Amino acid sequence: MTEPAFLPRRWPLVPTLLVALAVLIMVALGVWQLQRKGEKEALIALYERNRAMSATVAYPALAPVPDAMLFRKSSVTCLEPVRWLPRSGAAREGGSGIRMIADCRTGAEGPGALVDMGIADDFTPPAWKGGTVQGTIVPGPEQPSLIERLTGRAVPARPMLVADTPAPGLRASAVPSGADVPNNHLAYAVQWFLFAAIAVVIYILALRRRLQR
Repeated sequence: MTEPAFLPRRWPLVPTLLVALAVLIMVALGVWQLQRKGEKEALIALYERNRAMSATVAYPALAPVPDAMLFRKSSVTCLEPVRWLPRSGAAREGGSGIRMIADCRTGAEGPGALVDMGIADDFTPPAWKGGTVQGTIVPGPEQPSLIERLTGRAVPARPMLVADTPAPGLRASAVPSGADVPNNHLAYAVQWFLFAAIAVVIYILALRRRLQR
């Protein structure tokens, strides 16, 4: 196979093709991140509209939760807390502490429900024994990792209800909003485009150095 006329005979064709392929892949990844940015902005706008709605929806029985239900008002009846899942969190009125999340039994036929009952100052579970809780549906704390998503082993995350009224002795937890959803896709796109430009510059410099020999 003869090399193209615009390449010097001393410069191998294979490295040129590899560099071109790598640059094309990086540019394609940058374009994909720009598309993801638009999708994420639309999703955040949907979450903000959901937060503005006053009507309640039925608490989702199974995961995954449709985006149209996240950040909506709902209620669930906790027959009893099976276990408590302490997590760091912020109080609605300011300050931080330990977010007390009850993994509740909702009935023999149900999968249970996660309920954020408020912020404590330590890891001691509250004396709350269950009841009907009204609040806001948010993504649960047990989100699949990036590796699990990439390998197809991700289990749909359970939703969680952040209680409007905390359990006795606790402070109300801050309710997440759509604005808290990370949207770093523009930065990722710029990074991929920058990587592509650097690869081109390095290749040109290497080519010039080779020609000067």
